[in-house]
This record gives sequence, C-alpha cells and structure tokens, in this order.
Amino acid sequence: MNNPASLLILIFFGMTYLQSSYEKLFYWQDNITWLNGHFAKTRLKNHVKPALINLVIMELISTILCFVGGIELLVSDGRLFGFYGAVFSAITLLMMLFGQRLAKDYDGARTIVIYFIPAVMAVYWLN
Repeated sequence: MNNPASLLILIFFGMTYLQSSYEKLFYWQDNITWLNGHFAKTRLKNHVKPALINLVIMELISTILCFVGGIELLVSDGRLFGFYGAVFSAITLLMMLFGQRLAKDYDGARTIVIYFIPAVMAVYWLN
C-alpha cells in the first residue's frame, strides 16, 4: 500500500460518520428538540427535520464510501471509492458549516473546519 495517510483518514471519517449517524438515528427526538432550539432564529427554523434527514443520509453515504474506499485501497490500491468518500465527507461538513454559521454558532463552525482540513487533504491525495 502506497498511501497509509489516506487509509487512516478514510477510517477516521468512516468511524466519525458512523457514530454521528447512529446518534442521530437512535436519539432522533433529542436531536430534533435540540436543533429546533439551535435554529429557532434562523431561516432553517421550519426545516429542521428535513435538514436532519438530509444530513443523516449524507453521513451514511460518506460512511459507506469511506469504509469501502479503505478496503479498496488495501486490496487493490484503488482510489475511486475513497475519493468519493472524501468528497462526500467534505460536502457533509460544508452542510454542517453552513448550518452553524447560519445559527451564529462560531465555535461549532470552527470545530467543523478542523474536520474539513483532513477531508480536503484526502480529496487531494485520492484524486
């Protein structure tokens, strides 16, 4: 294998989004309640549930692509699924960043940027 850093980032994002989507799905009502308050003064206030559904779908797609991409990288040194996993991870993070900025949660937005940096690195390395 020629790119262990890419593999580690794919595993990292696979685990991150698996845990995140699990928490959103199994603690759905708690998340809806919290997010309704978080976005109460934004344009998303009446769209929290569809936005959360969209986010969970993106997280699950990212999870699958990252794990499959990691396996592909190990088995055949292929990069296609990992590349798309990294792209979907970056898009998912941009969606989250948009929401945090809209809610004026600048600390939350700053945290998302920390995740965004390795996502863009993975896109670059796997391209």
